[in-house]
Amino acid sequence: MHFAYPPRKSSNPPPFRPRTSALPTIRSRRLKTIVLAGLAFVTLLWLFQTGRRNRHAPPAYHKPSGNPPVVIVTVFNEGKYGKGYLDTVKENRLKYAEKHGISPSPPPNSGYGTFFVKSSDYDLRGAPTSWASLPAVRHAMTKFPDASYIWYLDQNAFIMNPLLKIEEHVMKPSRLEELMIKDHPVVPPDSIIKTFSHLKGHDVDFVLTQDKDGLSSSSFVVKNGEWAKFFIETWFDPIYRSYNFQKAEQHALEHIVQWHPTILAKLALVPQRILNSYSKEKGGQEYKEGDLAVRLYACGEAGEDTCETESQRFAQWKAAFQNS
Repeated sequence: MHFAYPPRKSSNPPPFRPRTSALPTIRSRRLKTIVLAGLAFVTLLWLFQTGRRNRHAPPAYHKPSGNPPVVIVTVFNEGKYGKGYLDTVKENRLKYAEKHGISPSPPPNSGYGTFFVKSSDYDLRGAPTSWASLPAVRHAMTKFPDASYIWYLDQNAFIMNPLLKIEEHVMKPSRLEELMIKDHPVVPPDSIIKTFSHLKGHDVDFVLTQDKDGLSSSSFVVKNGEWAKFFIETWFDPIYRSYNFQKAEQHALEHIVQWHPTILAKLALVPQRILNSYSKEKGGQEYKEGDLAVRLYACGEAGEDTCETESQRFAQWKAAFQNS
């Protein structure tokens, strides 16, 4: 039994029939209108959200203008030292700042600034008073937002050479290139973490020295800016204060530097006598005439008047300032 073959398909299909209704056109127009309205709504919503974000966005980072170029920060422990001694320390800072007064060359500046506070001004939550140096430095950054550099100098130290400027003697990039101690253990003598060997002077934001025991936080310079704020706030973090390090903020700094390469990448060690000579060779490099500053090593450990007595050995700073 055979079935009929299906009809053959024509290779010449009939032409399209003319549209008999306007309904498809109306539908396509409506669809196009809906799509365009949706795109317009999404665009307006995006513009609105962008505007809100811009209104609430943080302001651009402030770039210090360099006026003043340097602010010297010292924290006083009035309960430990006599008023006469602390007044002499304050006079030393003020005289040094005076020597670097208004510059006639452009851009003009108002000279070095000074920032004196008491350790009791800050709530340290039971931590040793030496920790007060950190909120004091952060406070100075807020009070002097246009300062280029903040120099923290301990109350047991005296500036000896009024002719040396921080921005030239220490922080100038070409000068740092000469001074930086590279590929050197952060904590002597054999720390496996070492200062970066490829660091350039213009990358440095934090300068300090070492003594025979390790990093010395009694005299250091930070370049004012967002990184410095981050660094000081990290260093002052409550978790580090709660660790009860033997040497408080000094050992906390050694811990941070060894565990946080983002901080080590901005740190430069310089020879001790550049920024932080000691009054005795026992602790580190001993002061020589011409050095910028001298710290009275272990001052105060033998009694309240020890610092004032030892400071008499370096009273020549007054004559040096008068003759400069």
